[in-house]
Amino acid sequence: MRRIGIDVGGTNTDAVLLEDDRVVHAVKTPTTPDVTGGIVNALELLTASLPEGGGVVDAVMIGTTHFTNAVVQRRDLTAVAAVRIGLPASASLPPFEDWPEDLARLVRGEVFMVEGGHEYDGRPIVPLDTAAVRQAARRIRERSLTAVAIASVFSPLNPTCEEEAARILRDECPGLSVTCSHDLGRIGLLERENATLLNACLVDLASRTTQGFMEALARSKIRAPLYITQNDGTVLPAEQARQFPVYSFASGPTNSMRGAAFLSKRDDAIVVDVGGTTTDIGALRHGFPREANNVVEIGGVRTLFRMPDLLSLGLGGGSLVAPEPLAVGPLSVGFRLTERARVFGGPDLTVTDIGVAARLVDLGARERVADLPAPLVERTLARISAMIEEGVDRMKTEAAPVPLIAVGGGCFVIPERLAGVSEVVHVPHQAVANAVGAAIAQVSGEVDQIFQGLSREEAIARARMLAEERAVRAGADPTSLQVVEVEDLPLAYLPGNSLRTRVRVVGDIASH
Repeated sequence: MRRIGIDVGGTNTDAVLLEDDRVVHAVKTPTTPDVTGGIVNALELLTASLPEGGGVVDAVMIGTTHFTNAVVQRRDLTAVAAVRIGLPASASLPPFEDWPEDLARLVRGEVFMVEGGHEYDGRPIVPLDTAAVRQAARRIRERSLTAVAIASVFSPLNPTCEEEAARILRDECPGLSVTCSHDLGRIGLLERENATLLNACLVDLASRTTQGFMEALARSKIRAPLYITQNDGTVLPAEQARQFPVYSFASGPTNSMRGAAFLSKRDDAIVVDVGGTTTDIGALRHGFPREANNVVEIGGVRTLFRMPDLLSLGLGGGSLVAPEPLAVGPLSVGFRLTERARVFGGPDLTVTDIGVAARLVDLGARERVADLPAPLVERTLARISAMIEEGVDRMKTEAAPVPLIAVGGGCFVIPERLAGVSEVVHVPHQAVANAVGAAIAQVSGEVDQIFQGLSREEAIARARMLAEERAVRAGADPTSLQVVEVEDLPLAYLPGNSLRTRVRVVGDIASH
């Protein structure tokens, strides 16, 4: 089976061609301002090496930072109507309450709060106020709003209120983009609602971006299904992924970690991915990134959905270095490394220049950094080492030394010895591990639900069955499914032997 994996970073666009378990070819090109151009360039370089052309590829997987960048940079966002179903409860903290004001000003179209919702065990609090929903729909049409986010109390347990509200809104406003919270988040209302609002404001951008990816494939004459990688190291078909852009927020670091596991043949380790702008540190568990169980802030907004547990440092190959007082990052020349770095004739002193001066990497013209004082090079490398050591220590969950897998184009800055690390593992193709991770991505299904009146084993079995059904609906081969995560938590404050159970399964993409 041949797959192409592409990862679009802030500095470089990486692409690999994978044939079964072998990396056949890999390329790295600068990311272009329009992003799509960089993908086309990478595909042209990659397919030029194929004597048969690109038509023999079975699947293409793309990981992108489009959507998280849009939120962080406050651009390309759509105004959203927020519909919360929960009155008479949940009125004290309306939607957008804890958002940064500049972001809320861009996204907040109008807020509607109506009666409805469910108890923790799925029983209705009060019937859904369908008249209020229909009135909200008419107001949305008057305001010409094109996107709506619906969040109902305990909808992951019983989604009927959200589904009925979505039906009414689509009936009154044909063409309206509707995001329901039970499709995205976990049980907590406010964080789930925030994730839903972020998703709704990005759907239009996701549609345009995905269309651009498809056009890039067409221009490269590649006829293969397109998948978009997600935060948990799995993929969704492009047609489904355009409906859930928030699932791609952290796909870049996740791809690197999955690629590190694949290339090193190790399932449990710390992964340090040094890119052009940032260094991402995470932990592998059973070959997948450890997931965050706490609230994750995106662009200043608190969310709670499938996200890897990551620590990002402002350190990369393009990070600027200031000699006195010594400072490394967080500012970076990004994708202009080949214009701005001194080894390429530019005016800026970067981490790459320090690496070339220390003979850690061979890039550009070494004579252009021959004037750098040796003490400055040594102090900069010592500062970088200390930054990585501190980051690794924050991500470890055990006192014993652990193996560290070094990946990313800037991983030449990782020293061979680090406190708390048993060994530093270097792997082939480590500079394009992110693209390898995209190419090997699988399909997943997850369930996070409260079960009552069941034993622990019965609850886990029920959750596993539901997770497997979701994975198959997303395109997984049923015969390849395996459980990668199981968590259960007894809820002693609730009656009926309540047990919160979370199960995640993954499987290979079903052949078409």
